[in-house]
Amino acid sequence: MKAIKTTGLVLFIIGFGIFIGSFFIESYVVTENLLQNRVGDKAELVKRNSDVVGKTFSNSFSLVRDLDEAFNAVNKVQLDAFGITDKEVNKIAVQNEGSFEISSLDQVFDDSETGTYKKKTFRDYGGWLDGREFGSKEEMQQQIANVANNIKLYQIVNEKGFDKYKVKDLKYSLTKASSTGLVSGSPGLFLFLTYIVCIVGALLYILPKIKDAPPGIKNNGLFHKAMTSVGWLGILTGTFLILFYIILYFYPEYMTSWIITVDPVSQFLKGSDAGRFFLYGFIYTLCILVMGVRMIIKYRHSKYQMVRTMSVMFFQTAFAFLIPEILLKLNQPYFDFKNIWPLDYDFFFDNELNTLMANGGLGIFMLGWGIALIILGVPVFVYFFGKRWYCSWVCGCGGLAETLGDPYRQLSDKSVKAWKIERWMIHAVLAFAVVMTGGVLYTYWTGSSQILGVSSYDVRSVYGAWIGAGFAGVVGTGFYPIMGNRVWCRFGCPLAAYLGLVQRFKSRFRITTNGGQCISCGNCSTYCEMGIDVRWYAQRGQNIVRSSCVGCGVCSSVCPRGVLNLEVKDEEGRFGKPILLGNDGVKLQS
Repeated sequence: MKAIKTTGLVLFIIGFGIFIGSFFIESYVVTENLLQNRVGDKAELVKRNSDVVGKTFSNSFSLVRDLDEAFNAVNKVQLDAFGITDKEVNKIAVQNEGSFEISSLDQVFDDSETGTYKKKTFRDYGGWLDGREFGSKEEMQQQIANVANNIKLYQIVNEKGFDKYKVKDLKYSLTKASSTGLVSGSPGLFLFLTYIVCIVGALLYILPKIKDAPPGIKNNGLFHKAMTSVGWLGILTGTFLILFYIILYFYPEYMTSWIITVDPVSQFLKGSDAGRFFLYGFIYTLCILVMGVRMIIKYRHSKYQMVRTMSVMFFQTAFAFLIPEILLKLNQPYFDFKNIWPLDYDFFFDNELNTLMANGGLGIFMLGWGIALIILGVPVFVYFFGKRWYCSWVCGCGGLAETLGDPYRQLSDKSVKAWKIERWMIHAVLAFAVVMTGGVLYTYWTGSSQILGVSSYDVRSVYGAWIGAGFAGVVGTGFYPIMGNRVWCRFGCPLAAYLGLVQRFKSRFRITTNGGQCISCGNCSTYCEMGIDVRWYAQRGQNIVRSSCVGCGVCSSVCPRGVLNLEVKDEEGRFGKPILLGNDGVKLQS
């Protein structure tokens, strides 16, 4: 068995090494045809103002750098050509005395292409100045200069050049399409050498545990291992995860070789090449499946844990990965039927609503399904089963935490200070999500993006970058080896906050305790991924009613005395109504 495990470890390291190496081995050549197809009528400007076309780049970093320089050069040329100069601003001011007349623009600009464009854009952006009186020439000139600056910032770069969103998409698109080398030449081979080899290696390492390791959690040096005690190996793993998420969300143009590797899978499922989030979904699903096998073997003494693990494996594979991709192949909207607002924070975005409503009966059903889950599904299911029905049986975030993150569950902070921070943070994110969604719907219904002087588009952008990407991804997963496996679920998930509020005040689910049997071994508290000091409740014979509890049941599975039980019961009964006590034993509330 030891030889099999060693072989598995070696295979996994080889596969992972090839995966990392593939990041650096591609070359890139941007051809004229490629540039024309991706950039369109601005391709000639790019060629004229850079040497990016036809040049061979040995890595994506140098290509992206030159692309940035090319787009910036085009923007400068277009701003110089179509922007209103300081001299023209002064001329406009001279043509007006006391009050501004929009017709004075005809005296400043001619009827050439650039002159006509300048007049049109000034009327669009500065029409509100027409007829307005000013106390001085300087005041008028300042307002005219502001209009000219806005035209440069928002109109010229967007229409005649490349704004930041176009640049981001073009850098990714051109980098992926211009790739030439071993990976792009043989994506199927690299798919095998990376993912298949890693999967086989991981399984060879995990499967011998059926005979070698007894079921259940064993402490065996847990807090002394480099991987599971915030040691060097754990920090190295966390660093890789953090860097992966940063590149995925903010710099996808650098990971195109990894994306090309899964093109064969994407072509098979949906008939088109992969994108960055297909790669992410593919890796995410594989992690849950492979580490799910480990979870089942580890907790094979508990039928509850085995079924629960198989549930998250199924929902991730079928509902989060396969069904949405197959829907795209059938020319239907991408839709994850298990995702719920506000975790699915862009559900009410205008583009999402328009896409669903434009796709006939199925789209309307999807919209109705999503709303029904929010309004009916959450309170009804939480009432009967607690938040575990979603957080521990269905959710993809929870599924990754329970499988890939299981080795780190003991790292969750159990202090009162952490609990206080948790309550403030998670409910603040929920409030942010509600406010953002309200602003989004206001814009959708009224067409106005300004609410009390704040743009709803800016709010959604901030939420997406800092919460959707930064918190949920970079911190939520990258910090597994540092702060435990449920950092996002515990401190940031707005849906967990919503589910927790219902569970705390209106749910029949409880983890019940028998204090007389507790021997204070501390296993339950050590392995609670949500930072709950379960032993504190168990010693007092109190039901665990914390809103953060996801009902994973691991505390019960590791208890040597059967003190903890997951039950669905009314508060009244033989277990009595829960009583919360202070550290001095004095009753706080009932």
